[in-house]
Amino acid sequence: MTYHLAQINIAKFRLPADHPENAEFVANLDRVNAIAEKQAGFVWRLVGEGNNALDLNPFEDPNIAINMSMWSDMESLAAFVYRTPAHLSIMRRRREWFDTIETYMALWWVEAGHIPTVSEGQEKLETLARLGPTPQAFSFKIPFPAPDGRAARPILDKCA
Repeated sequence: MTYHLAQINIAKFRLPADHPENAEFVANLDRVNAIAEKQAGFVWRLVGEGNNALDLNPFEDPNIAINMSMWSDMESLAAFVYRTPAHLSIMRRRREWFDTIETYMALWWVEAGHIPTVSEGQEKLETLARLGPTPQAFSFKIPFPAPDGRAARPILDKCA
C-alpha cells in the first residue's frame, strides 16, 4: 500500500478576508497555488468555488482561512513550503495579515487515493493540539514515518 502526506493549515485574518489591507495576500493566492501544483510530489489541494479555499468557512470564526493539500512525501511538501521563493515571500509576511494561532498546521499520512475531508483536517488539528505529535497528527519538527515504512526526518520551521 502507498501513502501520501496530507496537510492542513489555518490562519486567522486580523481583518475580514475581503478587507483592502488583505488585498495583496489574496491577489497572490492563484499565483502561489499554481506554483504548488507544478511542484514535484504535489497530489491535490482543497479548492472552493474559486481557485482557492477562501470561500469555505468550516470554522465558527469567519476570519479563519483554511488550506489543505496532499503530497507524495514530506520532502516534497517541505521543498514547497520552505524552499520555494514565491511561497516563502508570502509566508514571511504572514504577520501583516494574520493573528497568531497556537496549532495552525497538522500533517498525517493517508492511503493513496483517499482525499481528506475538511472535517478530517479539523480533527487532525484538534488531535495535535490535544495530544502533541503522534502518528495520527504531527508536524515538520516531530514527524512520524509513513505506514509503508518510509522514514520521515525532522524538517525544522525556520520561518516561525
